[in-house]
Amino acid sequence: MLELRPNCEHCNKPLPPDSIEARICSYECTFCVSCVDNVLHNVCPNCGGGFAPRPIRPANNWKGNNYLGHDPASSQTKHRPVDVEAHTRFATPLREIPPERR
Repeated sequence: MLELRPNCEHCNKPLPPDSIEARICSYECTFCVSCVDNVLHNVCPNCGGGFAPRPIRPANNWKGNNYLGHDPASSQTKHRPVDVEAHTRFATPLREIPPERR
């Protein structure tokens, strides 16, 4: 089950569970759309993968207790600003490879 981490790991922007700006990689590294587009260029600094919009967990109990009230978002922040120069060196060759082929 997704943790729904509460912030962007780079800029520390709050990303509440219903945020449409949250992006995650397959390891749930969590960044805001602005950092993914303008700093990371769709290359995760932790694994080299790409990002996708983070799903929004339903706020209402529509069926079987599968909702935010039963499975709350994480409150543990991970603020690890990216070294932009090091990331540029790492990401430049990967940016040319589509995420599904990395």
